[in-house]
Amino acid sequence: MEATFIFSIAILIMSVVIHEVAHGYAALWLGDVTAKYAGRLTLNPIKHIDPLGSIILPAIMIILPGNFIFGWAKPVPYNPYNLKNQKWGELIVAAAGPLSNVVLATFFGLLIQLSPLLGLPGSFVEIALSVVLINLVLAIFNLMPIAPLDGSKILHALLPADKAVAYMNFVERYSIFLLIFFIFIVWDVVLRIVLLLAELLTGINLI
Repeated sequence: MEATFIFSIAILIMSVVIHEVAHGYAALWLGDVTAKYAGRLTLNPIKHIDPLGSIILPAIMIILPGNFIFGWAKPVPYNPYNLKNQKWGELIVAAAGPLSNVVLATFFGLLIQLSPLLGLPGSFVEIALSVVLINLVLAIFNLMPIAPLDGSKILHALLPADKAVAYMNFVERYSIFLLIFFIFIVWDVVLRIVLLLAELLTGINLI
């Protein structure tokens, strides 16, 4: 249990750090240097750790039924007005985080599938499976269209201007209730989707 806890927290921290750094590099690619000047374009977890989202919440979740954890790091700052692409810039920056988690999950899923050919030990496969599951949870959770999650920014960019303003006013006003609804009502559905996607990526029967 202690080893599982340590590995899970370590995987989560590095995954959310990569998620936030991806946001920062996407913004830098589009012309905004805010994250660079703030010293946040680094994989050093000390620069990104949020005590509640990176440590306390995951520690609580790991002892709850289901053995799934998620969390967050301190958001990487960026200035949307500095982005060269004003139409799609915010969408690209927002999507970069979840996309980085999908890439990580896919890469480690491929390693699991190739593990017999590569001669990788069972202990590595177990850790790699945790990487896949945690990153799929992070990707799907952050794609939910609830402020301040990335999904809200992506949907905001896709909507017509008048509807985008009305949508953001709604989700920002009721975000806490929407998050509670998501965690207590929709979470079981999300976990099923995570397990199905993990099976596709790893070839391991998880349901």
